[in-house]
Amino acid sequence: MSSKLKVIALLFLATLWVAACAPAPSTVGEGETSVSAAATVARIGWGGSPDSLNPGVGVLAEAYTLYGLVYDAMFALQLDGSYTPNLAASYTISDDGLVWTFKLRDGFTFHDGEPLTAEDIVFSYNFYKAHEEFPFLNVYTAYFDAVEAPDADTVVITLTEPIPNMESQLIYLYVLPKHIWEAYAGEGAADFANEAMIGSGPFKLAEYAQNQFVRLDAVKTHPLSPPKVDGVIFQTFDNQDSLVQALRTGQVDMITEMPATAVSSLRNDAAITLVIGAPAAPDVADIIFNQVTPENCPPGDGVCSGHPALLDRDVRLALAHATDKQQIIDVVLLGLGNPGLTLIPDSLGIWYNDTLQDYAFDLAKANQILDDAGYLDVNGDGVREMPDGSRDLTLRLNWASDSVNSPRMAELLNGMWAQIGVKTELQALDADTLTAACCPAFDFDIILWGWGSDPDPAFLLSVMTTEEIATGTSETGYSNPEFDALFAQQAVELDHDKRRALIWEMQRIVHDDIVYIIPFYASNVQAFRNDRFTGWITDAGKVELSDLSSLRVIEPVQ
Repeated sequence: MSSKLKVIALLFLATLWVAACAPAPSTVGEGETSVSAAATVARIGWGGSPDSLNPGVGVLAEAYTLYGLVYDAMFALQLDGSYTPNLAASYTISDDGLVWTFKLRDGFTFHDGEPLTAEDIVFSYNFYKAHEEFPFLNVYTAYFDAVEAPDADTVVITLTEPIPNMESQLIYLYVLPKHIWEAYAGEGAADFANEAMIGSGPFKLAEYAQNQFVRLDAVKTHPLSPPKVDGVIFQTFDNQDSLVQALRTGQVDMITEMPATAVSSLRNDAAITLVIGAPAAPDVADIIFNQVTPENCPPGDGVCSGHPALLDRDVRLALAHATDKQQIIDVVLLGLGNPGLTLIPDSLGIWYNDTLQDYAFDLAKANQILDDAGYLDVNGDGVREMPDGSRDLTLRLNWASDSVNSPRMAELLNGMWAQIGVKTELQALDADTLTAACCPAFDFDIILWGWGSDPDPAFLLSVMTTEEIATGTSETGYSNPEFDALFAQQAVELDHDKRRALIWEMQRIVHDDIVYIIPFYASNVQAFRNDRFTGWITDAGKVELSDLSSLRVIEPVQ
């Protein structure tokens, strides 16, 4: 999921040393947080902040990081891409593939002391299914016909059709306490702030100041994953250079992101370990074109102010040929990434269609495409006009102001596209403002953003379906009946090879239609202080140090 994934003021100035190195209790943000000097609290720096503590409406990657630590789900996703039962002690599948029966583990308790039972799971799944306005979690219940609890330890899910990816549908369906959420199950569900954030996971919310910090306390009695540390603090920084400096000075113990320019210097710091590899949630950067047509403009929510030239494939094709992906990778990532093709990233392995031919960087060809399509610079000001002369090709280019890579990429695109007579007006927006402008308002021309992918490609494919235009999930407003039909077909195709063929064909269609320009698939680059905590998981093939896999096992360096 987005990273999608995200400025933010640095108000959380001093936190905690570990063990014997700890100073007096710290003041955090605008409120005072007293923590024992003997407490071992890992401090993590990141460039964003959760947009909501309500799992139903959360969008940003930072929110999902918290959900995964505070809540439990039926399955857990491992760094190697495999699924392991979490709440489930065991499960069976009927011969026709329609009925999944889960027997639950003992010992799961919500943070307020109430036991987690099958009724909470049934409530949670039906709650997500009932709210089509939820941007992500509702999608995972699309094939749920009935969810029932014959007893306190059993959950039975009956599907409308057998599906090939049931485990991936359950890993993000976080189990909510029915005794709290049933009061908000109606129209107020999306408005519930969930400030207490009561879950059953290995960490519980202790304190939260939006755009400043999140403090989580460890749940030492968790039946599966009791952390060794006493807590974790996620501290928000207003820029990537501040993140690096905070790591160097010891203000934080780990950072989840950094500018590529910091990589070489951090490699030479003996107290810091750099970790580079494929992201645990496969990551994809996207250049988003507003392609919503008047007939698909969402009623009520839709502003639909996109530049009409972006509805023309020739314009999108010219922009693709005028985008030097390798230069972007070399300059923005310092080589730490691969050129992108489609919204399905290369780290999804077999689901990625590696047979597609990318659009070569060719400014002469891009200019010729626009000439032939009638986009000419009639007045000689260096900017082309629409064929009917109604307006010139000046496009708004926005990105999230806490993005590590987007400012430099925007500057590069501005220079590249200017060479084919397309002008861009560059503006960073805070993540909430950008989200509001994006979808389903479609009040933009071009956005630089990105996604964190599920282990299964279905969700990222759904982003490009017509029915998601009005829900706020579609970023582009793209609509293609052929793509929609293939999406429905792959969703219930149980033959692995046939499903892969369908997914490859869907990627071919959207690549040909130039729904996005995918500049790169970036490597994940994180770093931690090796003189503070040990046990970070760095050898699992994929990298995510803020994942539970690390946070439940790290412990202070002795």
